[in-house]
Amino acid sequence: MRVKSFLAALFAGFGVIGLGAAQTPPLAGPPIIAQNARLLPVLAQNGMVSSQERLASAIGVDVLKRGGNAVDAAVAVGFALAVTLPRAGNLGGGGFMLVHLAKTGETVAIDYREIAPAASTPTMFLNAAGEPDPQKSRDSGLSVGVPGTVRGMALALEKYGSGKFTLAQLIEPSVKLAREGIPVAEDLADSLPGAMGRMSRFPSSMAIFAKDGKALPRGSMLVQADLANTLESIRQQGPDAFYKGRIAEQIVAAVRETGGIMTVEDMANYKAVIRPAVTGRYRGYTLASMPPPSSGGVHLVQILNILEGFDLKAMGAGSAASLHALAEAMKPAYADRATFLGDPDRVKVPVKGLTSKAYAEKQRAKIDLSKATKADDIKAGDPLPHESDQTTHYSVVDSEGNAAANTYTLNFSYGMGLVAAGTGVLLNNEMDDFSAKPGAQNAYGLVGSDANSVHPGARPLSSMTPTIVFRDGKPFMVTGSPGGSRIISTTLQVITNVIDFDMNLAEAVAAPRIHHQWKPDALLVEPGLSPDTLKLLAERGQNVRPGAVSGSANSILLQGGWLQGAADTRQRGTAAIGY
Repeated sequence: MRVKSFLAALFAGFGVIGLGAAQTPPLAGPPIIAQNARLLPVLAQNGMVSSQERLASAIGVDVLKRGGNAVDAAVAVGFALAVTLPRAGNLGGGGFMLVHLAKTGETVAIDYREIAPAASTPTMFLNAAGEPDPQKSRDSGLSVGVPGTVRGMALALEKYGSGKFTLAQLIEPSVKLAREGIPVAEDLADSLPGAMGRMSRFPSSMAIFAKDGKALPRGSMLVQADLANTLESIRQQGPDAFYKGRIAEQIVAAVRETGGIMTVEDMANYKAVIRPAVTGRYRGYTLASMPPPSSGGVHLVQILNILEGFDLKAMGAGSAASLHALAEAMKPAYADRATFLGDPDRVKVPVKGLTSKAYAEKQRAKIDLSKATKADDIKAGDPLPHESDQTTHYSVVDSEGNAAANTYTLNFSYGMGLVAAGTGVLLNNEMDDFSAKPGAQNAYGLVGSDANSVHPGARPLSSMTPTIVFRDGKPFMVTGSPGGSRIISTTLQVITNVIDFDMNLAEAVAAPRIHHQWKPDALLVEPGLSPDTLKLLAERGQNVRPGAVSGSANSILLQGGWLQGAADTRQRGTAAIGY
């Protein structure tokens, strides 16, 4: 009964609640959505949260209703998802938050990416023959990077919160949900059975997420008492409770018992970093996104720069012509990713060159709109003359126009599958995002170079792309997605669907997606494109591979005095909630 009453109180008084692209009640004022739209976004006027899980969205909106700003709400959602979306929401992983402050016009990037332990070496993921050993980088304690989420959330609140909420207040709802339990439903019920193979190796994980050796069944309750205690310790003592003392020691013990090299000093020394956002312009709009060690912002801008020279609108949404242009623009960007991107604290990343219009012109000139270029014929370009993977994303906008876009991850769904005994914390296997050796592919097929090799204290390259698009200097869209290597292409297509094809936000998020990452040389396409379109793409030389492209692009658009929210319907339980 306590759980039911807590959830009832949480949802009480919300004017608009949308599950995915749900219907909304009629609102006064001029129509801002086309009458013939197939899908409709959620509408609100005061604040909006769009995330991959309904309870977390509700917690964020409750913070907004009580006077918090977008960052306050984003921090509350981040801790809530660690309870309600354990396959991606986390305390034991890391990520990136993009923050826009309306009062100052400032947009900053908070980097709380995991880091390599101090004892890491460039060859630690190679076998005796000098070849990559995926078991080491994905399934052993060596795969666990020092987690950054708790420091990242605390830093965001300290620097950019409203001052009306303490960290303790924002964590409190998550403590209740973890201690009292949540129903096994929606995405949790869908994803848990698939995690059993990884979790079955660890009694500490099975004790929480399984019963009689099988995943908790749909309709049962997931109670996370140890996680509640960990959250309560952070609530009472701040982030040091996680990075020093008992919890840190238990995390290190779990990592080392499974072959890892992390130490308590690694935990204690972790720091989140504030960086300048990557910026660009596209058809009169300005966008800000995540800088290295994420490749997301750099290559989002790079691809948009290439596309700006093509009339996508005239080609038509979902046409073979526009999809071919998108794919051909993606290929050189992913080739450059493999060569130039890495931790900016260790290597020089030519961000300005990669995102310059002049560099894009050279790359665009090599594209044949009638014929696909083979991956082997594409090499990384020379941006220097112009130089002067499971994850979850959520978006938040408040009544003042402040915005937060946050993407964070454990890498695989449920990370390594290992819960650090006594903490309730699922641990990441993010070290696989480093390049085991130059030219080797990671779990998402991405190729890397020495720029992304393993080094002590380095941050592995990411594709996370939390993004804010501006029109006339004010936020217009807040977006991003999970999806490993497909994050960049997912975010790209949400933006082009709105700007180039005049889709409303719900349609832009739901539209079928494609993805090409240079190597392997394949164009992945989601269901929904016609057989005729696929045939035309194949005739252009695209190696078309139907299959799941996925992503969960939970987004918000600001237009005509209204907030439009769209949660991605590709997973159950997503929610855009406004008031």
